Amino acid sequence: MMNLFITGTDTDVGKTVSTLAILQALNHQGIKAVGYKPIADQCIDTPEGTRNKDALLIHSVSKNLVSYDEINPVRIVDNYNHKNIIDFSKIKHGLEHLNDQCDVVVIEGNGGWRYLLDDNTFYADWLKEETVGVILVVGIQNGCVNHALLTADAIRADGLPIAGWIANRINPGLAHYAQIIERLQQHIKAPLLGEIPYLLRPEERDLGHYLDSEKLQKSIRRSAQ
Repeated sequence: MMNLFITGTDTDVGKTVSTLAILQALNHQGIKAVGYKPIADQCIDTPEGTRNKDALLIHSVSKNLVSYDEINPVRIVDNYNHKNIIDFSKIKHGLEHLNDQCDVVVIEGNGGWRYLLDDNTFYADWLKEETVGVILVVGIQNGCVNHALLTADAIRADGLPIAGWIANRINPGLAHYAQIIERLQQHIKAPLLGEIPYLLRPEERDLGHYLDSEKLQKSIRRSAQ
């Protein structure tokens, strides 16, 4: 059983893009991997039912193995609705079900590490009870070093291992890109798994080759120990 949890320094920093890249990289290596978006917010009504666009993208890579409902069991329309009650046992059982069907489950989180599911419950409260390796996605932009190091500290403080990190360039005009990567490598005590460049419509591309497959597999093995 090998599970990876994808978190980010904030919302809109490339968690979904990185999740797709990991799934593609693993599948290219013959590893049976599926994505899992256990809790999805900002859902919309469609003819097929309530859906989330990130979960749909994850399903597009995993649909040969699992259904949409298996990938996204909990859907929230309004994250600030105090009536939202997250049943952790439901998403735990969903994860166990996926573990029975594949080699690796790649779980995409919501927002940043301190994402609140309600006024008092953090997403990480569930993760503390699971065996997962965390992959940190850093959206490379001004201020990202501070956000990345604070997030890494918070993950470790919660007792979870950082299996690796991914640099996702979201500002194509950013100065000192190479120096930022160097500083992050110096201070994040985990391997850099890859750098995803700024891309138009990245969800329509094969992203797996931007990751180091050998480092990724080593990270997975460490997480399973």
